Amino acid sequence: MSILILAEHDNVSLSANILNVVDAANKIGGDIHILIAGYNCGNVCEQAAKISGIDKVIKADAPELEHGLSENVAPIMVDMAGTYTHVLSAASTYGKNIMPRISALLDKQQISDIIEVESPDSFKRPIYAGNAIATVQSMDDIKIITVRASAFDKVDNEGGNAIIEDISSKGDSGLSEFVGQEISESERPELSSANIVVSGGRGVGSKEDFALIEKLADKLGAGVGASRAAVDAGYVPNDYQVGQTGKIVAPDLYIAIGISGAIQHLAGMKESKIIVAINKDEEAPIFSVADYGLVADLFDAVPEMIEKL
Repeated sequence: MSILILAEHDNVSLSANILNVVDAANKIGGDIHILIAGYNCGNVCEQAAKISGIDKVIKADAPELEHGLSENVAPIMVDMAGTYTHVLSAASTYGKNIMPRISALLDKQQISDIIEVESPDSFKRPIYAGNAIATVQSMDDIKIITVRASAFDKVDNEGGNAIIEDISSKGDSGLSEFVGQEISESERPELSSANIVVSGGRGVGSKEDFALIEKLADKLGAGVGASRAAVDAGYVPNDYQVGQTGKIVAPDLYIAIGISGAIQHLAGMKESKIIVAINKDEEAPIFSVADYGLVADLFDAVPEMIEKL
């Protein structure tokens, strides 16, 4: 068996989720190759080559690949796929953008968001907002898979010595054009990879009061998240959202403040190692998954926490 992993990066550094995807690939078994598609991405290829367990890094370096447009990246993957039994990517925005196109072009059924490898052709994935787990078996000769990174461990990012091989781009498809991007800059840890996450919900009450959540997060060196209700209310930007339609996180510590615990939110954070909930409603569903719960007004509890830290 042989596995090709599409790596997410910004032409400077690899996304941390690649280490989790490699762990999933190890559980499938076989030679593991990583594709880096970008522009002036030599440093990224060198980082990938050091990852433990990688046999080869394949570099596609061209101007039309700089921004990771799926219309330009997918043809490269499709051209290479015939020599692999499995094609993997993280179930991130990047992976979810490109992998379905590869699946359609190859006419293979995609298996999305796997959380466990049972065998090289059988995988577990959540359905119904994580309320049930389906075991899916694929008979396709090429298995197109996205991996929920939070469900797998990180492999060592040092110690490998993979060879780097250059391949050509398939050119600009002309189907799409990169116009621009707006990136939120923050000194806080990135939400998906943070060891501690502090999230606020509708109970925080306003955009101004959400500063209390951010202050606690800064004290803990944590990433900041939010429920969909808080995002929809305009308290914080969309990229803070944790849940089924937001980001999936599994930090060592997740602190949910003023979050009732709708199943869509729980689907995005219930794999956290320790969950702490603060809510003045003792019947809030969030307490059903919390390891520690505090029934209290957040405007009393959180300032006291900040003061004692």
